[in-house]
Amino acid sequence: MSSEPIRTGGDAGYYTTTQRLLHWIIFGLITAQYAVGAVMPHIGRNTPDESWVSWHMSIGATILFLICLRLLTRFLHPVALLETGPKWQRILAALTHASIYLLILLMCILGWAAASFQGWTIYIVGLVPLPPLAAKGTAWAHTAGDVHDILLYVLLVPIVLHVLAALYHQYVLGDGVFTRMTLPARD
Repeated sequence: MSSEPIRTGGDAGYYTTTQRLLHWIIFGLITAQYAVGAVMPHIGRNTPDESWVSWHMSIGATILFLICLRLLTRFLHPVALLETGPKWQRILAALTHASIYLLILLMCILGWAAASFQGWTIYIVGLVPLPPLAAKGTAWAHTAGDVHDILLYVLLVPIVLHVLAALYHQYVLGDGVFTRMTLPARD
């Protein structure tokens, strides 16, 4: 089978180097975020915003910044959907991508609100402070933290689907779809 993906025309089927780098950096940060979230203490009323908790908030703010940048690059350089496979697979792929973006954005915003509930300041890359989304002790911001905790499991579903689909395209179909996001890119 061909190692080049079937595309809709021109280079519209390929992601730019910036898009690819953002994809893999965000993937690495989300992986790190799950690891940090697993070892950090449960956040209660008197939990200090230090150590693993501080790392978790900083990584989350960085993910929020990068996912916004990723969406901007996707808007500025749209990549056409491939015209291969059954229609249901193309629809599932589009829904999976959209749900990953939406859930990551939502989780970051909810986590930010939960930090605001505690009165904590969140820093992008540990350097740039973000303003609070709510006043300390605001009830909705506490609820946002609870929803954030639930969505961490929901986000795993489209992530696992995305990874499995990429591996299926690479190792079963061998259709080159996986190479659209691997480095180095063909800019």
